[in-house]
Amino acid sequence: MTAKIAALTIKKWGNSLAVRIPAAIARKARFHSGMPVLLMVQEGNMIVSPAGDPKLTLAERLEIFDPEKHAGEVMVSGRIGLDRF
Repeated sequence: MTAKIAALTIKKWGNSLAVRIPAAIARKARFHSGMPVLLMVQEGNMIVSPAGDPKLTLAERLEIFDPEKHAGEVMVSGRIGLDRF
């Protein structure tokens, strides 16, 4: 497994601190916008891990839909045409 590494700068965001996660790193970690995560500090290292899948709205699901990944898949909706199978 090839590690992805990014040198980042911590910035102030209101009363907190923030780091932007580069797209390549987010993809490798399978992180996406709206995803809940857990932060843990262990031996001076911060670990960010998924905390489960968020409850996404239809608009949010469509926003993260990747047509390349699902290349032309069609899902039958309703009962029209099912009697032919």
